[in-house]
Amino acid sequence: MCVTLIGGMDRLHKDYIAAAKEKGHSLKCISRNERNFTDKIGNPDAMIVFTNKISHEAKRKAVQVARSRNIPLQMVHSCGVSSLRECLRSS
Repeated sequence: MCVTLIGGMDRLHKDYIAAAKEKGHSLKCISRNERNFTDKIGNPDAMIVFTNKISHEAKRKAVQVARSRNIPLQMVHSCGVSSLRECLRSS
């Protein structure tokens, strides 16, 4: 399963990817609202948004992309590795 993570802390990207790999998922991390943000999201099987560490604009764009492409979306306030594991377990 391919999952896109939006938000989170840059220093934890390797830990996020390792946690996803343990669960058998491939993970793409986007930490902030960048140029071509919607193109970078791609077409994943699921999206997770860590709302604590991302701008309101980026969150709005992520929700809009998820709705337009019928991608399951989970929004979580905290941005720890354990929060990611919980989201992956429930998806």
